[in-house]
Amino acid sequence: MSSQITAYVALVCTSGVLNLYLCLYAFVKRYYYTNISNLFIFYTVSIAIYCFGSAFGLMATTLEQIKFWTIIEYIGMPFAPPLGLLFVMRYVGMKLKKKWCIALLVLPFVTFVMVATNDFHHLFYRKLEVDPILGVPYIHQEIGIWYMIHGVFIFSCMFVAFLLVLSNWKETAKVYRPQLISLMCGQLVPMLTAFLYLIGMTPPGIDPVPMVLWLSSLLYLWSIRSSRMFTIMPIAKDAIFNSINDGVIVLDESYRVIEYNHSCKKMFPQLTKSMFGMDFDDVWCVLSGDSFPFELDTTEFSREIELTANQSKHIYQIRTSVLQHVNNCKGLLIIFTEITELKRLQIELERQAYYDELTQIFNRRAFFQKCEQQFAAAKEFSLPFTVILIDIDYFKKVNDTYGHDVGDQLLMHVVNVCQRQLEEGMLFARYGGEEFVLALKGSTVLEGEALANQLRQQVETQALVTDEGVISVTLSSGVVEATKGEEETLYQLLNKADKALYSAKREGRNQVHVYVGA
Repeated sequence: MSSQITAYVALVCTSGVLNLYLCLYAFVKRYYYTNISNLFIFYTVSIAIYCFGSAFGLMATTLEQIKFWTIIEYIGMPFAPPLGLLFVMRYVGMKLKKKWCIALLVLPFVTFVMVATNDFHHLFYRKLEVDPILGVPYIHQEIGIWYMIHGVFIFSCMFVAFLLVLSNWKETAKVYRPQLISLMCGQLVPMLTAFLYLIGMTPPGIDPVPMVLWLSSLLYLWSIRSSRMFTIMPIAKDAIFNSINDGVIVLDESYRVIEYNHSCKKMFPQLTKSMFGMDFDDVWCVLSGDSFPFELDTTEFSREIELTANQSKHIYQIRTSVLQHVNNCKGLLIIFTEITELKRLQIELERQAYYDELTQIFNRRAFFQKCEQQFAAAKEFSLPFTVILIDIDYFKKVNDTYGHDVGDQLLMHVVNVCQRQLEEGMLFARYGGEEFVLALKGSTVLEGEALANQLRQQVETQALVTDEGVISVTLSSGVVEATKGEEETLYQLLNKADKALYSAKREGRNQVHVYVGA
């Protein structure tokens, strides 16, 4: 074997060994990047088979041995370009459908069968023989129709993979661009070498592609060491970063803006790339017209903020998260979640839970919840506390005479008249049916009695005008003040007010009675 052939074999074996190492490395580390490891393993093992088959072919001494090792080469070579394309597609964040994978691998399988059975049909090699001048292992070949189909297919796979990587160059951070360089070279080096081989610009009689694959393998190894290739997939990560619904602004250790995603741009159209490097406070002032309301530090927090944009209000939940950069520098993620609709629903649910649907004042549940707090506070600070129970006289008669629709109108009429007489801080609620309750923290029973009479007189003098006619209405009320120094509950107090109300109704209605102890 000549020294030239020995050099060729050494180069090809180097390519095979490096790809075998990459394959084993990816297999050992597969649990760290399960979404991409299988494709890379199959990709590198197919190249390794191609290289080792080529190396043994260079050491062959007969045409039969050359044909045998050519078949071995084609166990791997036709599959490497489509596997490389699938690997790149997955790397840049594209979703791979099973039918795509099968479709890309069908033609390589047909190519392998064509090579293995070429002596029967000569569709791949029209002629494959030992070079009459150079001798073994140099070969002279004339290509067939399937060779051209196979060539167009593998060139297309490598070219598309190259374009996919190149198209993501600008969107990838500089620290991760070595990964893109290795991927581009992994497609470009064999593609250019194969092209030069086809146009006759390489040594005759020998496939030069396996001799240069060590270069792309070394670039893969360099990327693995320098930028953690495959354990971090920057393009796929970037696709995820820009596809999430939450707006994200990335700050460096000095709280300067270094990145934002597409959702954040939609939330704040004023954001531009020219703001990169600006202090976040300055950027926020441009976005909202005001300074950022929270202090930024390495402590993570979650707050709510309301902003007005395009004459519409938006409510955001703002969260911060510490981000560890390279060289142990800490940055910060500011995450904006749109909760405007959630807040609207929350307010609506709260209104349904705590407000009477008809009159839109507090319901019984809300009254007890809020009144318990006021009652406890009055006890703590020794303040007077008075409760008034109010009942609409002969309300059932109105319903029976005019119908429930008019009855509802009457309820709303009484509430409107009463609300115009009440001051801020007075707790007014629908107690049930035609009964209402009024809690007065800081008011004595005399003040409560005076207010109850004021309400009674206003309702009596303001009749309800309906399509059915004018309806006059009166109120009966019971008033009670909490006894100081006694362990009295709100329910006991309301029971006393109810007794006073019953007394007023029994005495003829349209009057106010104050509870007098037994």
